[in-house]
Amino acid sequence: MKFIKKCLLWFAVIIASVVLLAYVFDVDYLLKAVRTIYVNGHTTAYLEDYKEFDNRQIEKSNIAQPWAIHKEYNKVTATPELEKTHKEIGTVAFLIIKNDSIWHESYYDGFNKDSKSNSFSMAKSVVSASLGKAIMEGEIKSLDQLVSEFFPEFKEGKAAKMTVGDLSSMASGLNWDESYYSPFSVTTRAYFDDDLNKVILGLKVVEEPGKKYKYLSGNTQLLAMVIEKATGKSLANYVSEKFWRPMGAENEALWETDDENGIVKAFCCIASNARDFARFGKLYKQYGKWNGKQILDSAFIAKSITPRFTASPQYGYGWWLSNHNGKKIFSMRGHLGQYVIVIPEDELIIVRLGHEKGLQSPKAAYSDDFFVYIDQTYKMLGK
Repeated sequence: MKFIKKCLLWFAVIIASVVLLAYVFDVDYLLKAVRTIYVNGHTTAYLEDYKEFDNRQIEKSNIAQPWAIHKEYNKVTATPELEKTHKEIGTVAFLIIKNDSIWHESYYDGFNKDSKSNSFSMAKSVVSASLGKAIMEGEIKSLDQLVSEFFPEFKEGKAAKMTVGDLSSMASGLNWDESYYSPFSVTTRAYFDDDLNKVILGLKVVEEPGKKYKYLSGNTQLLAMVIEKATGKSLANYVSEKFWRPMGAENEALWETDDENGIVKAFCCIASNARDFARFGKLYKQYGKWNGKQILDSAFIAKSITPRFTASPQYGYGWWLSNHNGKKIFSMRGHLGQYVIVIPEDELIIVRLGHEKGLQSPKAAYSDDFFVYIDQTYKMLGK
């Protein structure tokens, strides 16, 4: 009995020491990482981790606008290759929208049309749309407005040239380490820290802004902070007011925050479902029109889905770009293979949500599964 008590005492001492050291070395955010992610058996963020964090609500529309159901709804099943991909990398939702009607949808692993799951970086496209709306309404002057006009922390040196457009197009020059699996990267800190403002405003601009593309989640977080300051509204409320409700979303969404009543983790983490995520694809496909009303500027959308830099044709302003099989494609994309893929010339929107993504070579812009979803959709359509 004494031995057990002594072991428990030493265990308590070790735990207390670890906690103390975490605070001493300013890595106490790792305690939240352990509590929310690692003890649940994960090594990185996962689809339903929003349940472990504080959230702000993105309110749904009072008048829902359900998607039309295609006359050939689910008459064609997934191809064997597509079904194999779904099983191998854990798809939970797959949706094909043809001519603004749901033509095919499949759900797995207990998920259904109303099930929420984490958007991860698909949220970046939503933040970029919010930038466009703030510009449209005169809250932000243009893509060329300086970030320092909102946050004087960035008024010196290279930072003085950084614009809101640089943030949206991933060309800020910030000193950000885009590493998802290192517990000590700033990306990991941002995901778990309870003071995101402090983390972001502590960044430095180390490269000339506006010169080249470099994907950094910190860009989107800083952009969201700019939008909130410009509009005087929380981003979750702004998105609800300007997009979620006008587009007739059928379910409320949740946006993870850094703390109770804190700011949203804007670079990621909107919990919603395939049908409601798809609405942003339709909005951009229609160049900002919804039910005949221009709710987002068409010129802004045209710019968003066009590469800013010739050397980086895969990215515009908040949207991923591709020319697969000669077709112009733009998409929202998330960490574990979340996609809203839009192919305007064929009136197609493809949504995939899941636990993992396919293999991706270091130099490739997309993982292999991205092309599987597109190619197999066309096979299902008989094209």
